[in-house]
Order: sequence, then C-alpha cells, then structure tokens
Amino acid sequence: MDASHSLKIENTPVTLRELALAKVRQAIISGYFKAGDRLVERSLCDELGVSRTVVREVIRYLEAEGLIENLPKKGPIVAILTWEVAEQIYDIRILLESEAAKDCAKLATSSDKKNLHKKLLRIAKASHDHDDIERVEASQAFYEALFSIAKHHIAWEIVQRLNSRISRLRELTLRSPERQVAGFERMSRIYEAIEENNAEHAKEAVKQHLSEAATLAKSILTAEEK
Repeated sequence: MDASHSLKIENTPVTLRELALAKVRQAIISGYFKAGDRLVERSLCDELGVSRTVVREVIRYLEAEGLIENLPKKGPIVAILTWEVAEQIYDIRILLESEAAKDCAKLATSSDKKNLHKKLLRIAKASHDHDDIERVEASQAFYEALFSIAKHHIAWEIVQRLNSRISRLRELTLRSPERQVAGFERMSRIYEAIEENNAEHAKEAVKQHLSEAATLAKSILTAEEK
C-alpha cells in the first residue's frame, strides 16, 4: 500500500456509507489495495475513521460489484481479476458500446456534439496531467453521454453494473505507455465519427478501440496469472 494515499474521510453532507464506499472502491480501482489483499475490518475502520457497521456495508456492496471476494477462513479480499473474467467484460462492452456509438452518430445534434467534445477534452486534460483516477472517471463520463445521446438507457444500466470492473481494467491498461497514447487517439476517432454523423465509422472505431484494449489487458493479466 502507498503510504501517501489517505483514506480518511473529511466532513461532508454526503452519508458516511456513501463516502466510505467511494473511497474503498477508488482505492481498489487505483491499485492502492491490490488483487488478493486481505481487507481487515479493524484496519479499514482506522483508515476511514468509520464504524465496523459502515465497513461491513461497504464490503457487502463491493462484493456485489465484483471488486471483493469473501473467502472461507480468510474473509474479504480484493478480487483477483483474471483474463477469463476480463474477456467476457470486453465482449459485452464491444457489443453494447459499438451499437450505442452507431446510434449516437445517427442522433447527435450540434448541442450533443459540443457536450461530447467537452467530455473528450476532460480526458485530454487528465491524460496530459497523468491523472489516472481523473482519466478513468472522465472516460466513464464520455461513455455515459454517448449512451444517453443514443437513447440506449437499458444498455447503459447493464454497463453501469460492470462499471467498477470496467474502471479497474481501464486503470490496469492505462499503466502501459502504449495504451495512454493509443487509447486517447481511439476515443478521438469515436468522437470524430459521431461529429460527422457517420454511424458505421463510429461503430468500427469503438470495436477497434476496445479490441486494442482487450489485447493489452490479456497480455498483462495472463502474465500475472503465470
């Protein structure tokens, strides 16, 4: 664990459970808690400054999201992300996101394009600042806008259920220098196709982007599994 990373919760109107959940989720996604790490209730209570009741609620919620596993005789650990699981996530994303991009390109108005461009610029800034956490969140905001413009609301609900694991995969692949450059270029191509209302190019741009990310994730995860 990185000693410079603080999980301490500051005063805020948001509930303690929501804050603790966001803090632990981000700590897992960012790699502060690594795959296989045990999550000890007492330690989490001390780091977060909350009660065991709150910590237990957080663990249950993140277990449902697939970020935590509860093992017999060992307790909760950070879920180990395997290529077998990741491959299924990428397959689902390619199917849903390529169709959403296609319809987004068909339906996007001038106002929609301006909004989507702002999301893209947010990704660009995060990439320039080497802010991986902001880059993951900005990418999620871009796709949320894309699905909304496409009116693929049910598909977005499905993607949202996977978002924690999707974010974890994004963070994993962003560590690769090749991905940091190629990934933004790919997303720019998605935007450009939507800006031109070119549905087939938008669909293909998503497929290329995610196929490239999947190949990189496979390389990283299979190496870790050996």
